[in-house]
Amino acid sequence: MTPALSVRGLGKVFACAATPIHALQGVDLEIGQGEFFALLGPNGADKTTLISILAGLTRASQGVAKVMGFDVVTQYREARRNLGVVPQELVFDPFFTVRETLQFQAGYFGLKRDDAWIDELLANLGLTDKADANMRQLSGGMKRRVLVGQALVHRPPVIILDEPTAGVDVALRQSLWGFIRRLNGEGHTILLTTHYLEEAQSLCERVAVLKDGRIIALDTTANLMSQGASLESVFLQLTGEAA
Repeated sequence: MTPALSVRGLGKVFACAATPIHALQGVDLEIGQGEFFALLGPNGADKTTLISILAGLTRASQGVAKVMGFDVVTQYREARRNLGVVPQELVFDPFFTVRETLQFQAGYFGLKRDDAWIDELLANLGLTDKADANMRQLSGGMKRRVLVGQALVHRPPVIILDEPTAGVDVALRQSLWGFIRRLNGEGHTILLTTHYLEEAQSLCERVAVLKDGRIIALDTTANLMSQGASLESVFLQLTGEAA
């Protein structure tokens, strides 16, 4: 079966500075169709650079990246149609309502008047009562829900969530993961980047750890957690009397 996401020998060099910055260095990664996969790593590990290459927002300096078997450079139309990305940044057009935002996004992929699916997205993301509100009127958490809707409006088989719950409340986090679990159960491939280890542990089947532009660990979530089990216990020895 064709992998949902595949990168081979992927490298990215930013040459804008006096000293070139090697953001990605020979990254190899393959994610199967229907997987719920986590990409972990500290700030500056260049997780977003990898996602930007898959999404066609930046070009790799070397190597090949594919979405559902389509090369993101030479077959970019097919690759982008098969991919939905929820970015970290709250990027939105302040002149449209929530519903108009989703309708325009669907139009970019040649989909017109798919109101039933848009209504379903609004309901599952808790946005029904905000459908006719201007984007400028929404809170940060509500704007993030709209970004999720934009990524899903063309029904892509592969969904990338770049730290989607950063800065959002607990209620949204729970409802969002319920919806994403449902999509994964229906066959969608999910790639999640997160700083919350408990999210990766509870949601994802496999985990890759990216550091300094390299994959330093890749295994099932259970195996990686068992390797780090010894770090989960902390022993304190107190001496002296309490004041």
